[in-house]
Amino acid sequence: MKVRALGNQGLVVSELGLGCMGMSEFYGATDETESIATIHRALELGINFLDTADMYGPYTNEQLVGKAIRDRRDKVVLATKFGIVRSEDRGFRGVNGSPEYVRSSCEASLERLGVEVIDLYYLHRVDPKVPIEETVGAMAELVQAGKVRFIGLSEAAPQTLRRAQRVHPISALQSEYSLWSRDVEDEILPTLRELGIGFVPYSPLGRGFLSGSITSPDDFAPDDYRRQSPRFQGENFTKNLQLVEKVRELATQKGVQPSQLALAWILAQGEDLVPIPGTKRVAYLEENVAATEIVLAPEELASIEAIAPRGAASGQRYADMSGVNR
Repeated sequence: MKVRALGNQGLVVSELGLGCMGMSEFYGATDETESIATIHRALELGINFLDTADMYGPYTNEQLVGKAIRDRRDKVVLATKFGIVRSEDRGFRGVNGSPEYVRSSCEASLERLGVEVIDLYYLHRVDPKVPIEETVGAMAELVQAGKVRFIGLSEAAPQTLRRAQRVHPISALQSEYSLWSRDVEDEILPTLRELGIGFVPYSPLGRGFLSGSITSPDDFAPDDYRRQSPRFQGENFTKNLQLVEKVRELATQKGVQPSQLALAWILAQGEDLVPIPGTKRVAYLEENVAATEIVLAPEELASIEAIAPRGAASGQRYADMSGVNR
C-alpha cells in the first residue's frame, strides 16, 4: 500500500482509508465481530487510516474502533469528528461549533476511543451560528495541548476554508466525491490545492450504488438511511441505475468490478486525495484494496468522463442540502 500526504504539516496516510460509519449505523444490520475483523484485515493489508465520528451510533462507533485498535494503536492514523449533535434516541439536534463544545467533544472522543491523542480531528459540519475562527481557534488549542495532531473540516465552502486556514493550518477537508458527486471540482478542489490542504473523499462509491450490487430500493433494510436519500428514490433511482450500468460495462471491459473502477478513478484524480470507502465486511474491503493496483490509461479515463461527466447523477446528495458546503 502506497502512502499519500494530507496537507503540508506532516500527516501521511495510506492511499486508501477505511470509513467505519456503517459498522454501527445507517446501512442496515451491524455485526461487531465482523466489523472488528474488517478493521484488523485493513491494517494487515496496509490501510492505516481509519475514519469515525462521535455521531455514528451515536457514540458507539468510536467505542468499536477503539476496541479494535487497542492493541495496535501504533499502526493507526485515527480520524474522528465532532459538531453534529444527536440525542440518545438517535435523533438529530443540529450543529454545534462553539469552543466549549469543541473541548468537551474532544475529551469524550478520547475516552471512547481509549487513546491519548487523535491524529486528525474534523469539524463534521460548519456551525453557521459560530464564526469559523472561533471553532478552529479552539481546535488549535487542542493541538497545542497535545490532544490532537492535525485538524480538518468537513463539507466546508471555499471562503470558510480560507478563513479557517488563517487561524491554523488545515490538513484535510472531507467532503463527498465520486463519479456521481463531482461538484467539488468546480471551486473546492482548486481552493484546496491553492491552500495546500489535502482532500478526503467520503462515499467514493456513491453510498454503495457504484458497486453495482444495488438493483432495487427493496435491496435496503427498513432502517437503511438510503431509503430517504433522493438519489435512491423513484425516477432518480432508475436514471442512476442506468449510469451504474455504463460503469459496469467499462469495468467488464477492464476485467475489474464496478466498485474498483470507481475507486481507481478517484485515486487517479491527484496524489492529494485519499478516499475512505466504508465497509463492514472483509470481502468488500479486499475488493476495494485491489483497486489500488489498477492503472487507468488516458483513453480509459476519457471513456469514464464520457459516461459520468459532472452532474450525471439524478437527484440531490441529501434531502436537505443546507448543512453542506457552507
